[in-house]
Amino acid sequence: MATTADRFRTAVEKNDLGAFDALFTEDVRLYSPVKFTPFEGKPQVLGLFGVLLRIFEDFHYVGRYEGTAETSVDGTEAPSEVLLFRATVDGAQIHGIDLLHYDEAGLIKEFTVMVRPQSAVQALGKAVYAGLVAEGLAPAAES
Repeated sequence: MATTADRFRTAVEKNDLGAFDALFTEDVRLYSPVKFTPFEGKPQVLGLFGVLLRIFEDFHYVGRYEGTAETSVDGTEAPSEVLLFRATVDGAQIHGIDLLHYDEAGLIKEFTVMVRPQSAVQALGKAVYAGLVAEGLAPAAES
């Protein structure tokens, strides 16, 4: 039987935005390297993934670790997995991790993304912002 991480990985690799809906809790929080405050709630997180699936090039997972970790919200230990990935955004090579925290039902309740190097964070931030503005999920910057 496929785990949540397996189903998540398959959804990413197949560019299947519809499959994400069944993987997240309604109150999921996603911590991004390009935004100080988290994306909160399934609609915001799904909107972000719609953008990410369009801007990542040659995205592929290269490793996986399982265990437990303290959540950001309440500091409790939760079953967790780390998925290591490589990708390109606007020509910038990205090395990163997706840290998934699960609830009691095995759904993703907290999601943290970390990427390096700094030039990749900057390229990712610009591309994500442009995508969110285009989708009406973020206000355009005033000139």
